[in-house]
Amino acid sequence: MTAASRAPLRSNRSNRSDRTTRVRSRARRAVLTAGAAAAALLVSACGSGGTSGGGGDTNFITGSDGIATVDRGERADAPDLSGPTVDGERLDVDDYKGRVVVLNVWGSWCPPCRAEAKNFQKVYEDVKDQGVQFVGINTRDTSTGPARAFEEEYGITYPSLYDPTGKLMLRFAKGTLNPQAIPSTLIIDRDGRIAARTLQALTEEKLRKMIDPVLAEK
Repeated sequence: MTAASRAPLRSNRSNRSDRTTRVRSRARRAVLTAGAAAAALLVSACGSGGTSGGGGDTNFITGSDGIATVDRGERADAPDLSGPTVDGERLDVDDYKGRVVVLNVWGSWCPPCRAEAKNFQKVYEDVKDQGVQFVGINTRDTSTGPARAFEEEYGITYPSLYDPTGKLMLRFAKGTLNPQAIPSTLIIDRDGRIAARTLQALTEEKLRKMIDPVLAEK
């Protein structure tokens, strides 16, 4: 075979190699883009905002204030929320049936959680004698040390379940008022059903706005 006849073969091989390189490059870019999107989602999970509206079979409505509520007859039962606490005790939210439960998902590493912590303690002190129990769910803290330091810094006196991998959050059924961000706050009525939810850091005013209608139910 002459050199002239071999040249086109080398050219074809080169073209195929170029195409393969371009395909691999596009694939790498797609993977990097997906990874960046996932990272952005994790970052946004610890934010001061975020709401979701009801629709389809969800049976809840989200107001302009970011608080989602469900009519009393359409509420879903809260799942089993039990386990060790940050302080090493055992806690079962089901033991609080008959009270209104304020459930707050938080992490010591989360700036919005720090912003709302004193508000939660203040409201808790005001309503704990009115049949209201606060319970935290501490998540993504790799040990209880930072969580205990957080509670001490902000004077938190109500208990928190220790859930470093988020298993308790995954027990909530899809389509219900499940926690979807950190922080998230849920109100559980006296019958153990989820009455309200928000996915944002709360002022005292907004927290009371969530609690008062459920507390008023007879």
